[in-house]
Amino acid sequence: MPPRPKLPEDELEEVYLKGSGPGGQKINKTNSAVQLRHIPTNIVIKCQETRSRTQNRKLAREILAAKVDLFLNGDKSRLAIVGNVKKKKADSKAKKARRKYKKLEEEKAKGGVGQQLVEGAEGAEVEGEDEGEELEGYEEEEVQEGKEAENGEKAEKHGGNNADGGRQ
Repeated sequence: MPPRPKLPEDELEEVYLKGSGPGGQKINKTNSAVQLRHIPTNIVIKCQETRSRTQNRKLAREILAAKVDLFLNGDKSRLAIVGNVKKKKADSKAKKARRKYKKLEEEKAKGGVGQQLVEGAEGAEVEGEDEGEELEGYEEEEVQEGKEAENGEKAEKHGGNNADGGRQ
């Protein structure tokens, strides 16, 4: 991995600007936004991440250094290499997930582990695609009954025992 790029100060032109957007009156009245220009490449960066000028200066220099490195070195820049590493990790993770769910589908089609779990959950054998629908309906009924019971308890606490929560 290449080292983090650093730019010499004599190649930079720094300007402080009034900020805009969220942050309130403080942002709009003070010159806390930083605009940096790299003179040889003419790349311009404006940074207004925080309300602090010093933090914005530091962030602007980091961003500008990364942009200049990408401009000068292309695919060999640190930013490109880090991006490729992250992309490879994400692709690997997605491939692993696809393999996992493909294996589960194959086992379910054979009547393997997935089928046994569904049978054990209900206590009776259920065949076909309706098995998921039956389980979902069963769970929804329990949830509805639980909500009705909670509403009844609330009504009793407030002194009423009718269905509309004690209102008359």
